[in-house]
Amino acid sequence: MSSHTLEGKKKTQNGVKRLAFTVLSILLEVVFLIGIFKGLNEYAVFIDNLTRIFAVILVLKIYGRNETSSMKTPWIILILTFPILGVALYFMIGMNGGTRKMRMRYKRIDEKLLPLLPENKEVLERLNVSDPKAGNVSNYIERNACYPVYQNTDVTYFDEAVKGLEAQLVDLAKAEQFIFMEYHAIEDEYAWSRIQTVLEERVKAGVEVRVFYDDMGSIGFVNLSFARKLEAKGIACRVFNPLLPGLNMFLNNRDHRKITVIDGKVGYTGGYNLANEYFNYTHPYGEWKDTGIRLEGDAVASLTAAFLEMWEASGKTPADVDVLDIEAQKKYLVQHPYQAKQTGYIQPYADCPLDGIQVGEDVYISIVNKADRYCWFMTPYLIITDEMTHALSLAARRGVDVRIITPGIPDKKLIYSITRSFYHNLVQDGVRIYEWTPGFCHAKMSVADDCMATCGTINLDYRSLYHHFENGCFMADCDAVLDIRRDMEQTLEQCREVTEKYKSGRSATLRLGQLFLRLFAELL
Repeated sequence: MSSHTLEGKKKTQNGVKRLAFTVLSILLEVVFLIGIFKGLNEYAVFIDNLTRIFAVILVLKIYGRNETSSMKTPWIILILTFPILGVALYFMIGMNGGTRKMRMRYKRIDEKLLPLLPENKEVLERLNVSDPKAGNVSNYIERNACYPVYQNTDVTYFDEAVKGLEAQLVDLAKAEQFIFMEYHAIEDEYAWSRIQTVLEERVKAGVEVRVFYDDMGSIGFVNLSFARKLEAKGIACRVFNPLLPGLNMFLNNRDHRKITVIDGKVGYTGGYNLANEYFNYTHPYGEWKDTGIRLEGDAVASLTAAFLEMWEASGKTPADVDVLDIEAQKKYLVQHPYQAKQTGYIQPYADCPLDGIQVGEDVYISIVNKADRYCWFMTPYLIITDEMTHALSLAARRGVDVRIITPGIPDKKLIYSITRSFYHNLVQDGVRIYEWTPGFCHAKMSVADDCMATCGTINLDYRSLYHHFENGCFMADCDAVLDIRRDMEQTLEQCREVTEKYKSGRSATLRLGQLFLRLFAELL
C-alpha cells in the first residue's frame, strides 16, 4: 500500500520545515514593523495619533469596498482594536501588493483564451426551455464566468475517490497527444507513483505531459525538488506561487483546482487531490469520503481552458506571461468528433479570486434560491457569509428540505470549531445538519430537486468562495444528478443528525469564543 520510504519521509519533513520557516519569517516581519513604531519612543504620541488616523482612513476605504460585510467587518474590528497589528496584517494579507499585477495578468489571458470556447447559445436556449430554473443558473455561469453549457457529453460519477483514480489510470494510459494535470496537493507516495509510472510511459511514446500543483497545498507532501525530478523525466512541471518569505507575497490566493485532461477528449475533476489519504490508502482521520466525475465529449474543452489559464499565468518568462500564442492554444481546444449516450447539460466552470465576482458562492446561492423541494450539500468546512446563511435559511423557511453534511472527524480542529459555530443559526431556521460518523468527508457537492447538481473543488468556506482559484461542474437533467442524490442518501444513512442538539442555546463562554474565532475565519 503506502510506500513510507525514508526518502519520502525526508521530503515531507523538508516541506514542513519550509512552511514553518516561512510562517516564522512572516511573524518576524510583523514584529519588526511593530517594533519600528514602538522603538521611536520620542515620537510615540505623534506615531500613535498618525497610526490611528491612518487606521480610520483605511477602515473607511474597506467599508466602501464592494464586498460582503462578512469579509469587511473582521478587518474593520481588527484594525480599530489593534491599529498597528491590524494595518500590518491587512497590507500583508488583506491587500496584497502582488494582487493587482496578477489580476491584470489573468485578465489579459482570459480575454484571449476564453473566446476560443464555443458560445453554444442554442444549447443554453434549449436548457432554458426544458428546465428554466437550471437554465437560470446556467445563464449566470455563462455571463459571469464565460464558460458555456454543453450537451454531447457523457458524465460518470464516482462516489469514492479511488474509483476515479482507477478510471483515470486507464484513460491516462491511452493518451496519444497530451495530458494536463492540475492539483492543489500532490504527495510523492503510492497513489502518485502509480500515476507517474503511466506519465513516464506516455512521455516515452511522444505524449506532451504537463503537471501543475500548488506549493502551499503540497508543502507537507513534497519539496521543490519534486518539480525538478519530474522535469528530468520529461514531464513539464510548474509550481503555483512558491511560498517564500517576504512582505510582498501573493500569499492569500492559492490554486485549489483539481483537473485532469487527456487529449481534450476526456476530463476529470472533483474533490480529491493526489495523495494517499484521499484514496483511503492511509487513514489519518478515519475513513475519507471524496467524490469526482469523468467527462467525455464536448464539455472537456472548458476543463482544458481552465488548465491553460493557470499554466500560462504561472510562466516564468515575460513571453510566457504577457504573450499568449492563440494559435498554439487552439490545438488543445479542438472539438473532437463524439457521439454522447446521455442527453443532459454539462457546464464546467472556473472561479478566479481576482475578478471581483464570487462565481462559486453565487452558483450555490442561485441553486438554493431556485430549489422548490430540496437542496442538499456536502462540504468539509462550513464557514459562510451572511449572504449564504440567509439563502439557506430563507429556503428552509419557505419549506425547502435543506440539508448539509459535514465531517464527523475533523482534519483541523480549530476550523471544525468554527464550522460548528454556524450550526445554531441555521438549524433555528429549519436547516438540517448531519455529521458523517465514519470519518472526514472532503467532497464538495450539491444537488437540488432531482434536476441540477454540482461537483468540484469549491468548499462552503471563505477560502474557497473568496480567496482560492477553484473549479466546478454544473449539471442539469443528466444521470449524474440522480447518482449524486443516491450517494447523498446513502451517506446520510451513515451520519448522525445534530440538528436538535444545536437548536438549544450555547453557553456565553462558548458563544464568545466562537465569535472571536470568526473574526479570523477569512484567514483560516
